[in-house]
Amino acid sequence: MPNSRIAYLACTAAILGAGLGAAPPAGHALHVVKPGESIQRAVDAAEPGDTVLVSLGTFHESVTVSKPGLSLRGMGRGTVIEPGTQKAAAGCAADGNGICVKGTAGRPVEDVTVASLTVSGFSHDGVHATYTDRLTVRGVTAVRNGVWGIVQEQSVRGTFRGNTARDNGDAGLFLANSVAEEQGATDTDGTVVEHNRLEGNRIGVTVRRLRDLTVAHNRLTGNCAGVFVVGDENKPRAGALTVRDNEVVANNKSCPKTARLFALQGSGIVLTGAEDTLVTGNEVRDNVGTSPASGGIVLLKSLVGATNDRNRITGNHLQGNSPADLVDERSGVENTFQDNTCRASRPAGLC
Repeated sequence: MPNSRIAYLACTAAILGAGLGAAPPAGHALHVVKPGESIQRAVDAAEPGDTVLVSLGTFHESVTVSKPGLSLRGMGRGTVIEPGTQKAAAGCAADGNGICVKGTAGRPVEDVTVASLTVSGFSHDGVHATYTDRLTVRGVTAVRNGVWGIVQEQSVRGTFRGNTARDNGDAGLFLANSVAEEQGATDTDGTVVEHNRLEGNRIGVTVRRLRDLTVAHNRLTGNCAGVFVVGDENKPRAGALTVRDNEVVANNKSCPKTARLFALQGSGIVLTGAEDTLVTGNEVRDNVGTSPASGGIVLLKSLVGATNDRNRITGNHLQGNSPADLVDERSGVENTFQDNTCRASRPAGLC
């Protein structure tokens, strides 16, 4: 048997043994990157549909993926990607990001997977995805990155599952229509954020100017705010979202105000400028602060005056949040609060 075939079978066995899923489909290759080798070089050599498997160890570089169907996988948290020592002139590294998944407006990159690795210490983002379709980010640990742990913009049908985002400068997970442009909300065609751990960030999950997205079964604790759904006056409005079955506990870290947002502390789930959003089945406890957004589940007018309209807050369990378990600024219309278990609300009568 040729040596290359033996190596392929051995590496396939390593993938299966590490619990990282099935081997590459028939006809696609496996590229193994060992410590001291370049991940980017393996990605550049790969064909669409191939898998790049990164061994245990620390790799000092940034990586850009722009080929459809490519899987970039580590061997678990012990596969670590950190900033390189050389200053880059352009691209992902120059922007301060660890892993970039990049398509274009006319041709989004499809079916890319980033899985089972740690990305840490980058000045901007751990994983940054733009113009993607059916991106999967799974089992990634994004820690101590300067802005966002994992971010997706201008993308559809993404899946973010089983990740840990901790101690990042802004949101652990940030999903937006566009980071840089002011425009109406865009439809994600069913993007899912589920079973993630989001701890010690400014905000656990931010959803900005999007529609048709689900945030479910996540644990959010130790952030300044747990979940932030952000809209504005642009059309179409942000909303048609679901926030359900999350554990949102003691997000009491104190964060100073920024150019875009007031100071934060003690915010569980916040809707600002959103419409037609369902918030249900969440466990929201012990979120305490004196920020305008403090409390368990909070409905606020946005900073540009956009109201919350026709949102349903139902079947949530709330306890120990301050200034109240439920807070409604009452600037919008047809927001409903039903069947929630709680003790205190502003105004009174929402529990």
